[in-house]
Amino acid sequence: MQEVIRVERLTKSYGRLLAANNISFSVMPGMVFGLLGANGAGKSTVIECVLGTKRMDGGQVSILGMNPLAHRKKLFEKVGVQFQESNYQDQITVAELCKVTASLYQRPADPNELLKRFGIAGKQKNLVRELSGGQRQRLFIVLALIPDPKAVFLDELTTGLDAKARREVWNILSGLKKKGLTIFLTSHFMDEVEALCDQVCILKKGEIVFYGTVPQAIKGSPCSKFEDAYLWYTSEEEQADENV
Repeated sequence: MQEVIRVERLTKSYGRLLAANNISFSVMPGMVFGLLGANGAGKSTVIECVLGTKRMDGGQVSILGMNPLAHRKKLFEKVGVQFQESNYQDQITVAELCKVTASLYQRPADPNELLKRFGIAGKQKNLVRELSGGQRQRLFIVLALIPDPKAVFLDELTTGLDAKARREVWNILSGLKKKGLTIFLTSHFMDEVEALCDQVCILKKGEIVFYGTVPQAIKGSPCSKFEDAYLWYTSEEEQADENV
């Protein structure tokens, strides 16, 4: 079975700062994969290089068998992306934004069905800027799913959601996974990672400090809980460069 995402020896520097050092991992079809680490660990750099929005210094990346730099247009017909920080026109409504997004793809999913599934169908006439933080976050996930992708990248997907809404999003994503969707996510909520992720890769200062399953992460640490194990691997009390 061919990997949906394959990363081999990815390296990226900013001047003297080595933001990603020899990063390798693979994501199989229908898997939920978590890229974890403190702020400044290198997550954003790795994701940008994987998606081809930033050129890496060394290594190889493929998504669905395609080079993200050479096959950008074809690739993004099959890949959805949601980022934590998204900016849209002040005067665009939810319905208009979904319609514009759907028009970019040949075979989009039904935006109305997605809005209903994520509990914001009643907000279609609202301006995006009028939505609460949690509603905007759910909208951004909807936009990532409109391409009806084979793989989706979700960055801090439940930030701003209350506990009930977070669980609802988890259930929806678990259902999509059962239908074969491959999910690549970042999260600072370790209960979310435990609930969703089949495999995790933990970064610290641009290097992999753990790669495997949640039970393996616990077993390889002196801790009995995953959140404690994560903190042990990352030493998050140490200050790192921000936004790398």
